[in-house]
Amino acid sequence: MARMPNYRFLSIHQTTLYTLVSFFILFISPSLSSFSFSPNTTCNLTPYPTFCTTTLPPQYLSIHDQCHFFLIQSLSITKTIIEEVSSYLRDQSYIHVSTTHALEDCLNLAQLNIDFLSNVLQAIENTVTNYQAYNFQTMLSAILTNQNTCLDGFHEVTPYPRITTALLNSLSDGIKLYSISLALFTHGYVSGHGTGKLTFERKLLQNTSIDNNVVVREKVVVNLDGSRDFTTINDAVEAAPNNTGTNNGYYVIYVVTGVYYEYVSIAKSKQNVMIVGDGINRTVITGNRSVIDGWTTFQSATFAVVGEGFVAVNISFRNTAGSNKHQAVAVRNGADMSTFYNCNFEGYQDTLYTHSFRQFYKNCNIYGTIDFIFGNSAAIFQDCFMYPRLPMQNQFNAITAQGRTDPNQNTGMCIQNCYIVASYELGDATNNYNKMKTYLGRPWKEYSRTVYMQSFIDKLIDPKGWMEWSGNFGLSTLYYAEFGNWGPGSNTSKRVTWEGYHLINGNDADHFTVYKFIQGDTWLPMTGVPFKAGLH
Repeated sequence: MARMPNYRFLSIHQTTLYTLVSFFILFISPSLSSFSFSPNTTCNLTPYPTFCTTTLPPQYLSIHDQCHFFLIQSLSITKTIIEEVSSYLRDQSYIHVSTTHALEDCLNLAQLNIDFLSNVLQAIENTVTNYQAYNFQTMLSAILTNQNTCLDGFHEVTPYPRITTALLNSLSDGIKLYSISLALFTHGYVSGHGTGKLTFERKLLQNTSIDNNVVVREKVVVNLDGSRDFTTINDAVEAAPNNTGTNNGYYVIYVVTGVYYEYVSIAKSKQNVMIVGDGINRTVITGNRSVIDGWTTFQSATFAVVGEGFVAVNISFRNTAGSNKHQAVAVRNGADMSTFYNCNFEGYQDTLYTHSFRQFYKNCNIYGTIDFIFGNSAAIFQDCFMYPRLPMQNQFNAITAQGRTDPNQNTGMCIQNCYIVASYELGDATNNYNKMKTYLGRPWKEYSRTVYMQSFIDKLIDPKGWMEWSGNFGLSTLYYAEFGNWGPGSNTSKRVTWEGYHLINGNDADHFTVYKFIQGDTWLPMTGVPFKAGLH
């Protein structure tokens, strides 16, 4: 008996349309069908081959059309998730407030995914250049990260089986569909996997500092004393125009010296916002939300940004909840092509949440204890100081906890020309750093990816360098690497011997530069922030 396709995610109209498109490809257009693949062949390229095969129609379609099919399915399941989550949020009388926060996270992230999936579907109707393909791979990576963040939130809150059980099928199917879509897109469109795509050539800018290229569309001033345009940062953000695009100049918010006790949120619609302060420890944005106090990690952030093209300069961001409150985020960044320059990030556990998309940090100071730089963006840190602090008794310090969940995500962390040194409260080698162990990182998720290169590593780093998350989890699938580091803690003779740990050469390290890893030479010049595009 012929295997019947699984159309359970598609509407009747979508299924009919897709069948007609398939008929056209197979029987009318030989030029397209000549590039067709067996579903078994393409599904084996994905992390969920069985699910892929049973969901994909039996016709032999090109990998591009198979990708299109799964993107439509992804859009459909995302709408289902929004409907299901919204139904629970309409009746919160029996739900603990922490579970409400987790549901709110899922709803907000699913709504972002609708926009991102729609953008990708619209784009692939036309020819996709290699440069565009990288951008959309970044977007699909973020969609998968959003879904995993939703699931992570339910692990942090008071469980309600009625809710978690009911949502589990849709959330699980969403993970699989997003992952398959990402895999097929990567193999079908991204340079090195697909064929017949246009090549985008760029000139490598080795070293730039182009302040004159910064275009200001509008400037407003925030001052607590009421003498200027606004007294709060949120009011200034709210006044920014919506959906202006990223090529029309910055909406600049100058924040006068002061301590601003507010939780700032910059939405997806607020693009090209630049916030400039009077300097580290002069302009301070502070809060104290934490998981212990009922917030999800996602919602604990003092400062959260999603709007593309965001820039922050000369500001301190704090979460003062303290080490005993566990996860407590100072900044959560989910903004594509975002930049932080001359900024402080101060917290304890989970200080800086580099959630998703492409990010760049220059001349910044990051303070924390456990996993204090974490997330699943493609993030590069240049000329930054990482300051491990004194954790709670019987704890340890882990500088990074990168959250890559899928081998096709173009995400990871690169720490380049930075300084890994102890904060004053942790002490120094004379008191053995208060007998606290500090590690370069540990694998939060299965495909965790972090590279330290050309950085100073002081003696506080344990000789093994890296720490396990739980047993053997991720040790063969992660990618941890070191290249060209210096200082007493950079000695690799006693480093871990995991399958996923590597000592790399310059050619391998080059893949994690600004130029290649985040394609920063195409968007960083407009920020005016200096950067090094390649290796030092």
